[in-house]
Amino acid sequence: MSSTPAPTLADRIENLLPQTQCTKCGYPACRPYAEAVADGTAGYNQCPPGGAEGVARIAAVLGKPVIPLNPVNGVERPRPLAVIDETLCIGCTLCIQACPVDAIVGAAKQMHTVINDLCTGCDLCVAPCPVDCIAMVDVTPGKTGWDAWSQPQADAARERHQFRVARLRREKEENDARLAAKAAAKLKAVEAESTLSPEEKAAADRKKAIIQAAMERARLKKEQMAAQAAGTTGIDDVSRSVKKQIEEISEKLEQQKDPQ
Repeated sequence: MSSTPAPTLADRIENLLPQTQCTKCGYPACRPYAEAVADGTAGYNQCPPGGAEGVARIAAVLGKPVIPLNPVNGVERPRPLAVIDETLCIGCTLCIQACPVDAIVGAAKQMHTVINDLCTGCDLCVAPCPVDCIAMVDVTPGKTGWDAWSQPQADAARERHQFRVARLRREKEENDARLAAKAAAKLKAVEAESTLSPEEKAAADRKKAIIQAAMERARLKKEQMAAQAAGTTGIDDVSRSVKKQIEEISEKLEQQKDPQ
């Protein structure tokens, strides 16, 4: 029968943090801060969301005296909630990327909104917003630190953060795999082309030239339509220029057909 391993000191300290993932402690998330406190490289009074009670809880686990919250890391305050002014939001997605618990939803160039029950009030979405459409609103007036938070909320926030970290890691691995496959395919195509006979290479070059000529004709048509819509002049000049390019390509094709 396997037994559950006893929680480490870092585990115990992490369980005493409100899991806002706000980075105010100076670490990228609550877990790294807990590990730093456990190994003695960080003070146990650097978590503003936990407030004075949070310091006291960690001090009890460490067997150390209760000390004031370090003002360098911030001040104890009511729990805030991010609110997006949807009339100003431009859909840049920067706030979505910044949210450590996936509490903001929306799509590129579409309005974003905050899922109130998921927001930890970390403030991390405010700075990246280029139009200043995000405000932090206190939702627990008169209650600060752990009085403004609960253990179930902290546990849920930690779970969402862990899920987000795993998702981002998976997406990066999938993207890296796609890039590697694309590079491998390109290398394979280059290797295949290097083994072509002169006749096959000439045929491939002719095919490329034909495609390029077709693309030039399409571009010409698009420019003509745009110019006509705008009521501009000089279409004939553009036409002659592009036609000359097509004629040069056609001439090269004929030379490839008859090298003499």
